[in-house]
Amino acid sequence: MTPADALARRRWFALVAARLAGVAGAVFGLVLLARAPAWPGKLLGAGIVLSALAVTAVVPLHLARRWRSPR
Repeated sequence: MTPADALARRRWFALVAARLAGVAGAVFGLVLLARAPAWPGKLLGAGIVLSALAVTAVVPLHLARRWRSPR
């Protein structure tokens, strides 16, 4: 494997890890939202879900843009 291939593989794993972290955060927020007995816990769960979905959508795009090959 060439150094360029190894770099591409590490970057791909970083993108996948960022997506999985966002999904895991969203699942955690949903669990918190479903099991919270009072509204402050439900509000916290909803906030975690929304922020995790934003992380899932934004972070991989920014990483890909940062790592884009020069033309």
